Amino acid sequence: MDSNKVQNQMMKMSAGRAAVIAGIALLIMTILAPIANFSIIQGMIVPEDAAKTVSNISESEGLFRLGIVLFVIVALLDIIVAWALYLFLKSVNRGLSLLAAWLRVVYAAVLAVVLIHLIDVLHLLSGTDYLAVFSADQLQAQIMISINSFNRGWEFGLILFGFHLLLLGYLLFRAGYMRKILGILVILAALGYLIDSTGKLLSADYDLTISLYTFVGEIVLIFWLLIIGRKKQEPV
Repeated sequence: MDSNKVQNQMMKMSAGRAAVIAGIALLIMTILAPIANFSIIQGMIVPEDAAKTVSNISESEGLFRLGIVLFVIVALLDIIVAWALYLFLKSVNRGLSLLAAWLRVVYAAVLAVVLIHLIDVLHLLSGTDYLAVFSADQLQAQIMISINSFNRGWEFGLILFGFHLLLLGYLLFRAGYMRKILGILVILAALGYLIDSTGKLLSADYDLTISLYTFVGEIVLIFWLLIIGRKKQEPV
């Protein structure tokens, strides 16, 4: 398919179709991201026991690799969501909608880049000859450093994601065809990410998880897009 046909199809796309694309991508992400992070990657990490962490990853290396692949898929879906939500909301404020989209794209790029640290873990466990200069303790310490670098990098990315949700919530609140409560819920989700991620960067002792209680706005948005948003037939 040539570029002109692609452009023509994009011009013919309705807001409802953009809503469905965003909703489906968000729904898939909502399933894959917790599996990749909580069930696989973080499930293998024992913060105070490097030896146990290394043992867990070594024994389930295939599963660890799957977690990385799922994160890559999530990052790609983030880009699709950014594009679809831009199309859906650009009639509200084109400039802010574009900025919100770029913030999500940059967040996806940050996630993709910090995945290198997880790939480094696999490399450190590969048994390559030149790694023999490291003692077992040194190798375990380096693996924990790589894992922590991934976590800290992703937390920084979530600050960008929080600002994306903040703009998105504002656009939803301002949109005449959206219920204001949806915008408020998304703004609350944004504040949860911003407070948690900033807190972790500013203090090593920060242990709150506000975003676990404020993310409901993201879930409501998914179903709103798939059930209500799809009915909006205006061309984008």
